[in-house]
Amino acid sequence: MSIFKKIFSSEKKESLDKGLEKTKTSFFSKLGKAVAGKSKVDDDVLDNLEEVLVTSDVGVETTLKIIERIEKRVSADKYLGTDELNLILREEIAGLLSETHVGEAIDFDVPKDKKPYVIMVVGVNGVGKTTTIGKLAHQLKNNGYSVILGAADTFRAAAIDQMQVWADRVDVPIIKQKMGSDPASVAFDTLSASIAQDADVVLIDTAGRLHNKVNLMNELSKVKRVMQKVVPDAPHEVLLVLDGSTGQNAFEQAKQFTKATEVTSLAVTKLDGTAKGGVVIGISDQFQIPVKYIGVGEKIEDLQVFNKFEFVDSFFS
Repeated sequence: MSIFKKIFSSEKKESLDKGLEKTKTSFFSKLGKAVAGKSKVDDDVLDNLEEVLVTSDVGVETTLKIIERIEKRVSADKYLGTDELNLILREEIAGLLSETHVGEAIDFDVPKDKKPYVIMVVGVNGVGKTTTIGKLAHQLKNNGYSVILGAADTFRAAAIDQMQVWADRVDVPIIKQKMGSDPASVAFDTLSASIAQDADVVLIDTAGRLHNKVNLMNELSKVKRVMQKVVPDAPHEVLLVLDGSTGQNAFEQAKQFTKATEVTSLAVTKLDGTAKGGVVIGISDQFQIPVKYIGVGEKIEDLQVFNKFEFVDSFFS
């Protein structure tokens, strides 16, 4: 398939290949068993393939879509050998991702006509939210943007401390208050500072879970409203961070947060430590929200802009 002839940057691709190694090994081990002793793609093979995809955390609905696409190919071609299954799967998964990822990002970039460009980052505690913010700040700074961080997850002292560590490490300014402060107040101060300092990008951390009775939806809405007093169309992006290693739990997190607030992009972290990388395919398809970033390692450079063709190439190569 011609789309896979693209030459990817070797360093980034090596990191992606390594990050998806566990997923790939697990998937192809299952796929090998699914087609063992079979020479053609028949109903048994399709049934087995369905089980392989579901147990690889692709998700039931997305799996059924992929199976349906392959069934059409089988009925059109009359005879498909199991040795062709890899290529067909690769093409159909890339096709599925292409339907979601229209005009996807190719680099760590932000629109030039919005300054400051405000990204509100959401996600439950423990998914790697603060780490993702730090790594994203690093990548944006490397691309020549001035970045400012807002520590608006004021319900956990550790969250504020972690943000400070990342701000120091990346060498970018941070706006924070003491634990228990009003998150909206921190967001207001951060945007005010970004205008005063002529910053290009603002990254606002938010609470993943609240320790009091305040509804998370209300809290996030309040943060948005207060930000709009400073930058009328803020936030320009709401980035939901999901832990890829939790597999199907990541689907549940995505459901909760898409109900709580309008999510415009996704980051899927911790793909290097798990065999559940197939979750990226399912989440991308089911929520019709573009996966913008993926975490494929612990190094500061291991947050990558998600490229569907690179991902599928690494998954199947």
